[in-house]
Amino acid sequence: MTADGFVRVAALSELELDSPKRVVVADVAVSLVRTEGEVFAINDICSHANVSLSEGEVEDCSIECWLHGSSFDLRTGKPNGLPATRPVPVYPVKIEGDDVLVSVTQES
Repeated sequence: MTADGFVRVAALSELELDSPKRVVVADVAVSLVRTEGEVFAINDICSHANVSLSEGEVEDCSIECWLHGSSFDLRTGKPNGLPATRPVPVYPVKIEGDDVLVSVTQES
């Protein structure tokens, strides 16, 4: 862990475009998504149903829950439509060389 709370969670080269990758940071399940030239970190659990978002589809900077179709903005965690009504936490990401670092102590 760095002094500012960031933890290395993956290599950038391990992240496929538009394909979520589940990682665990300090006991928090996080879905990493590389899309639109950025890497995003969003809590991996759908706020509508206790389901892993990393098993869903990525499109237009959103991740969709495979179970009921709730979609969340990767930048803000806000739902894009029903059935979810509550956002999911998003976390800051830093890229250092090929290292992807996430801080779950700071929500964006």
